Amino acid sequence: MYSEEDLLPLSGLQHLAFCERRWALVHLEQQWEENLFTAEGKLLHEKAHSADIESRPEVLVRRTLPLHSFRLGLSGQADIVEFLPCEAGEPGVPMPRRKGLWKPFPVEYKRTGDKHGSVAYRIQLCAQALCLEEMLQVPIPAGAVFDGKAKHREAVIFDEPLRQEVERYAALMHWILQSGKTPRAIYAKKCEACSMKPLCLPSVVESASASGYLSRAMEANLRQTSDECNYKDKSQTQ
Repeated sequence: MYSEEDLLPLSGLQHLAFCERRWALVHLEQQWEENLFTAEGKLLHEKAHSADIESRPEVLVRRTLPLHSFRLGLSGQADIVEFLPCEAGEPGVPMPRRKGLWKPFPVEYKRTGDKHGSVAYRIQLCAQALCLEEMLQVPIPAGAVFDGKAKHREAVIFDEPLRQEVERYAALMHWILQSGKTPRAIYAKKCEACSMKPLCLPSVVESASASGYLSRAMEANLRQTSDECNYKDKSQTQ
């Protein structure tokens, strides 16, 4: 069990599942780079968070619902959690001014159908479900990822392998934070669409830290400039 002070942003799982180095650059080195894809994703999430409570026939919608899990050491918020009426004997939670019990159904918004991003979104969505299960003490077997570009929902079943992946990534996130070390860059095709590419420098695989690499590059440039100045001085005195 983690304490409240130990909780890490749940949203970091999406970065970590995409790339361990990406997570470390954002959360260890406090670096971030915006691009078209992240900007569109941000606008999509702002749209999803435009209202706190919404009611439709047979569906109650709660937006920007705060989440936490002391077991996983995570905290954050859900884009949308729909509450659907339970069948007779089905476990659920009571809702204010509503009859019967209601079952949570989390929905995560994403910008594109990229296959690398899809895996990350499924992990983040499942993490939201695990937080809700811990908070509400009800099982949550499924949710959905909404593709904002295709305007399509993809159902996600929270089976045991996916739950284990979430637990593995949550533990890895805490381990990297405690180590204080940014993983080395490993170039892959997905790097081309990553907003962090200019800071990550994936082709410089020997660099353990983007900020460290930049510092060394600046020092090398200063040394070269100093050497050139010394050479000119010597030439002028001869």
